[in-house]
Amino acid sequence: MDWDRLRVFHAVAEAGSVTHAGETLHLSQSAVSRQIRSLELAMGATLFHRHPRGLLLTSEGEILYEATQEITAQLNASTVRLRDNREGVHGPLRVTTTLGFGIRWLTPRLPKLLADHPGLNIELLLTEEILDLPMRQADVAIRMRAPRQADVIGRKLWTMQIGLFVSQEYLDRCGTPETIEDLSNHDLIIYSDKGPQPFYEIDWLYREGMSVQSLRPRLTVSTQFAVLEAVKQGVGIGFMPDYLADPSDSLIRLFPERQGPVIEPHLVYAQELKTSKRVSVFKSFILSELA
Repeated sequence: MDWDRLRVFHAVAEAGSVTHAGETLHLSQSAVSRQIRSLELAMGATLFHRHPRGLLLTSEGEILYEATQEITAQLNASTVRLRDNREGVHGPLRVTTTLGFGIRWLTPRLPKLLADHPGLNIELLLTEEILDLPMRQADVAIRMRAPRQADVIGRKLWTMQIGLFVSQEYLDRCGTPETIEDLSNHDLIIYSDKGPQPFYEIDWLYREGMSVQSLRPRLTVSTQFAVLEAVKQGVGIGFMPDYLADPSDSLIRLFPERQGPVIEPHLVYAQELKTSKRVSVFKSFILSELA
């Protein structure tokens, strides 16, 4: 099948408009329309519903679009590998991780990586969502659990402990719990089990013999970074990974002798990027910082 026509089709499907696709491809509107009509004739199917607000894919168009997405992703990955082979460590690397990890741990360390590799540009995508690496929504991810996507490579980085943290201001106002059971009389800040990257810290309390009915979660949030900020502001006692509690925050860890659940961050990237020099440099940098 003619790749030029597929390329035009993919651009129109992405833009939802012949005009916008033409601008992206540097083709006239009539040239784009001719390519789409020619492709529809060749396939014997209507690929777009046409209406005044733009173009919508038909069911046949959806099938073809899924195929062109995979082709485009493979071509983009090949382009990255060729550029790496030709230019070395040069160009952009899109890194995604959670808000808390990105701000508290990764961002302060990036100047060293960028200084060592002047040709490297980092695009940092901080989100709780799990981006699709094989579809090139990002090049590398640091996730708080082992990857579940197909066609990716994951490496466990280290094991983090979940702890109970609180501010001195809260303890001055509400008193200090002496036992785990005393938590039933305190305000707790917990991470939502509906979050995109759930942490099962509530299981800790179950293992310690408490019932969920005795808890008082005054605040439930969808990011660990929000737990940290709420703890710092004295909202309550928060469950969070130990790496978030920077000494400068002057937070107090309650019951440090109790072993809570763990989080195992993984470095993840698409299989087609396993030979990428930029990915290799980033992976080596992360491992050296952890060491």
